[in-house]
Amino acid sequence: MWTQITQAITQATGKEFAIANTKSVSGGCINQGYKISGNNTEYFVKLNQASQVEMFAAEALGLKQMYATQTITVPQPVCWGLADNSSYIVLQWLDLGRGNNESWTKMGRQLAAMHRQGTNQNFGFEINNTIGSTPQINTWMANWADFFAQQRIGYQLKLAKRSGGSFPDTNRVVDAVRDRLADRQPQASIVHGDLWSGNAAITADGAPVIIDPATYYGDRETDIAMTELFGGFPAVFYHGYNETWQLDSGYQQRKSVYNLYHVLNHFNLFGSGYANQAKRIIETII
Repeated sequence: MWTQITQAITQATGKEFAIANTKSVSGGCINQGYKISGNNTEYFVKLNQASQVEMFAAEALGLKQMYATQTITVPQPVCWGLADNSSYIVLQWLDLGRGNNESWTKMGRQLAAMHRQGTNQNFGFEINNTIGSTPQINTWMANWADFFAQQRIGYQLKLAKRSGGSFPDTNRVVDAVRDRLADRQPQASIVHGDLWSGNAAITADGAPVIIDPATYYGDRETDIAMTELFGGFPAVFYHGYNETWQLDSGYQQRKSVYNLYHVLNHFNLFGSGYANQAKRIIETII
């Protein structure tokens, strides 16, 4: 497997690469992670089952499109594919450090710049991808309320019902979400899509970096809402964001609608511990 991966790196970069050291590191909740080094170069490699090769291809596309905005650091994808019975993606290795107020303020500013500069005419993405290990449907749609109600909340509720979840009627919830967002037609911004604290970091030289995206073009508020879902980012992050691109009025009322998507996804991934939280949000919406 490693021979095939090193050959792919050599072909992708045009520079001969040979592994001198392989070290197991965290790869997130669903992947195996490795730091590989050789020829004075380091890479981060994520491995999964062969069936997940499209997940890595979608991650690479999302990273490339976020990188193209030239606003915030993301690990650049080197190559991806199949090696023996595994799928893999090779990414630029980034040395991480500890952030301070300045770096987190910069994180907010740079995320706002990414949201402003990475745009599309419609909501969605070129291909479907994943949120964690859950499929994320990204069929292009012109209306934001329809997109989020159907492809985010409706799809997650359908999965939840299959998993034995006891939630209000899917059509009723979808209609309520659509009504809540009916007057919202934001710019279709490129969003990270899974921006909790575990997917945001600061490099050793102080640069903000975002990793492990579930990229699509949507309402920028979805990213900000998720930063608040599991404890929140430092206050200076929000100050930096708002001084660069102020959030629209009504965000405080919309953020629970947006975070319902992630709570339902956590129910589908991790089980019934998230059921009551999802039901409470749904009750406020309907």
